[in-house]
This record gives sequence, C-alpha cells and structure tokens, in this order.
Amino acid sequence: MKKINYEVDNLPLKTHGSAKLIAVVDDEADIVELLRINLEKAGFKVKGFEDGAGFLNFLKIKTPNLVVLDLMLPDADGFEICKYLKKHDKYSSIPVIMLTAKGEETDKVTGLELGADDYITKPFSPREFIARVKAVLRRDEVENKSYKIRIGNMLEIDLQKFETSINGKKVDLTTTEFKILRLLSERKGWVYARDQILDHIGSQEKGVLDRTVDVHIKNLREKLGPAGVFIKNIRGIGYKIEE
Repeated sequence: MKKINYEVDNLPLKTHGSAKLIAVVDDEADIVELLRINLEKAGFKVKGFEDGAGFLNFLKIKTPNLVVLDLMLPDADGFEICKYLKKHDKYSSIPVIMLTAKGEETDKVTGLELGADDYITKPFSPREFIARVKAVLRRDEVENKSYKIRIGNMLEIDLQKFETSINGKKVDLTTTEFKILRLLSERKGWVYARDQILDHIGSQEKGVLDRTVDVHIKNLREKLGPAGVFIKNIRGIGYKIEE
C-alpha cells in the first residue's frame, strides 16, 4: 500500500452556495455512484473519491460540509484519515460518517473514539443513509444575537460562533461533542438519559447505543480538561452538567 501525504493546506472553511457539499470516499465506484445519485436527489452537492489521496488533495481547494468515509481504501486506512481530520484545526468540526463493511463492535467504538459522528455498515438502505446524513448535518437554530453560556469561572460556550473555550483558550470539539455539551449546559442540573442524548445528536446506530454516548462523553471530558469535572455521570440514567 502506497503511503499518502496527509499534509493539507491551512485554508479557511469555504461555503458552496445554498446546497451543502458532501464528499464520498469509497473504493467501490458503484457505491460512490449510488450515493451520489441519492444525495443529489436529496438536494446535496456531491464529490466522489475512490482513494484517500484524491480526497486529501481536494481539501486543498474546497472544504466539504460532511465526509462519508470508507475504512478500507486502496492507499489509506479510513481510521487514519478520520484521525487526521479531527486533529486538524480547520477540519475538526467537519462531520464524518463512516460507511464500511466492517461491522464489528470494536471497529464502531474505534471510529467513535476517533471523532466520527456516525457509523453505517454495508449493506445499507439508501433511504436510511440519507436520513442519517440529514440527522448529522442538522444544527440547532441559534438566535441572531450573540448568546453565550458560562459554566463555573472557566468554561464558555458561544452558541452563535459554535465555539467553546476554557479560560479564554479555544477548545476544538467535533460537531457531536458540541451538540452534547450544548444540550447539557442549556439546562444545568437536568439529567439526560443516554437515549435522549442519542436523539439529540441524531444517532440511530443499533447495538452499541449506551457505549456510543459514553465514548462521546469520555472524549468531551478529555478535551475540556479541568472543566470536564462539570459533566456528571448519574449511574444507571445518564449525564448532567453541574457547577
């Protein structure tokens, strides 16, 4: 397997008109075409790639609104590409849906731990796939005015800018992590069950639901550092934020 170059130009995020741009990265041409047809019917723009190098080169020109990523590519490991995106300042907030034939629980957990927002196994229903894409892309509407939530004397959440900071220093969260943090912080002290959190983030993957939430919370706490203690685990129920 030829090693690909992960260096990507540090360009600002770009918009692509009213239609959101979906990047589909899969080594099966038939799958890429199937997804392209269904996504375009649903009103999205689509750019397909059959290898990792082509996708990463594309990032030098445009930034997609969402990436559909196969794990087994001819020139790269999908896990490594996801890991790179989530660690890159300009691309860490791009939602990633992993689409693969690898359906083992360990693979799903690994994908989620790396920051993937959803995990779909082949074979799949195109109709369900589109629903999952829309769920991941869904954003809570934010008022036009600046609206910030403060937790303790260190954590600040800017709902308009979609940013989180600890003691004034920005923390890069994935889309899913930010949505969970916002849900918990908007009603401090309220306990949210795992299934309520899953409904909020739009995850519908069956089989590892409780583990899915726990992985996202674990990643969120680690990124928040000292502010992670505000997220409390209510045994047997779910999570809450408490100062």
